[in-house]
Amino acid sequence: MNNRREFLKQSSGLFGLSALQFIKPNKALLSFSTLGCPTWNFSQVIQHATENQYSGIEIRGIKGDLDLPANPLFSPSTISSTRRQVRDVGLKIINLGSSANMHFLDPKKRQSNMDEAKKYIELASRLSCPFIRVFPNDLPKDQSEKETVNAIIQSLIDLGDFAKSSGVKVLLESHGKVIKSDMLLHIMQEANHAHVGLVWDFFNMWSITKEPPAQVYALLKKYILHTHIKDAIVSDRGEKYTLIGEGNAPLGEALHALKAGGYPGYYSFEWEKLWHPEIQEPEIAIPHFSKNFSTYWQ
Repeated sequence: MNNRREFLKQSSGLFGLSALQFIKPNKALLSFSTLGCPTWNFSQVIQHATENQYSGIEIRGIKGDLDLPANPLFSPSTISSTRRQVRDVGLKIINLGSSANMHFLDPKKRQSNMDEAKKYIELASRLSCPFIRVFPNDLPKDQSEKETVNAIIQSLIDLGDFAKSSGVKVLLESHGKVIKSDMLLHIMQEANHAHVGLVWDFFNMWSITKEPPAQVYALLKKYILHTHIKDAIVSDRGEKYTLIGEGNAPLGEALHALKAGGYPGYYSFEWEKLWHPEIQEPEIAIPHFSKNFSTYWQ
């Protein structure tokens, strides 16, 4: 976009309806993050999504390239073709995963991360994608916790204001050191913005805090607009990611809480293959998730 006015003009008509109005009730909508298939090109992502009955895709990177706004797939000359490729097979791009961190107090670092998030908002609007993800992400020891939390809150408010005429919502993931339910609740309540919400990664929280997912969901339900779903064996030796149902995470409890609570959004499989190359290949993990999900969505 050459300027913000042009961006708002183009995007203002895209989201007249609620971002979640396309969701069918009483059916679990499945997506997967491209973090799990770092060697696939975009056509392969689309192919595997349709073959395995996913209804959405969450784009974190393409062939390991995490800078989505600069990716040729989304250039002015190709973005229409990319959108058509997704639409023609009945898929939805549900979320764009940025790497923007909201915890910085240093003005230059804060501005750099805010600029990245804004580029993702603009791209999401052009793709008719309802959400972008940002990280909280750290609680640095050289900053007071209160100052850091306030910085996260203000960053979310600023990004929400930037996004409000586009229809895109900025979602903070439960991630890094900001994974306690009371802190996340405080951040959401203080931000108090119609274009700000949460990506709930129950595993990121439970693996550290051991807070019961049902309890966490009840507290944060109002703000949860998207989820990341994964399983792992957690022990004193650390975490080992597994196919769903093969770990000891309270997967069933989390999914039951979402279903019973009327959560209308996507259940997005986050298979962290890019960061953990030793885990199963996406050709195994992605079909396994879609085939076995209903077993735990009780």
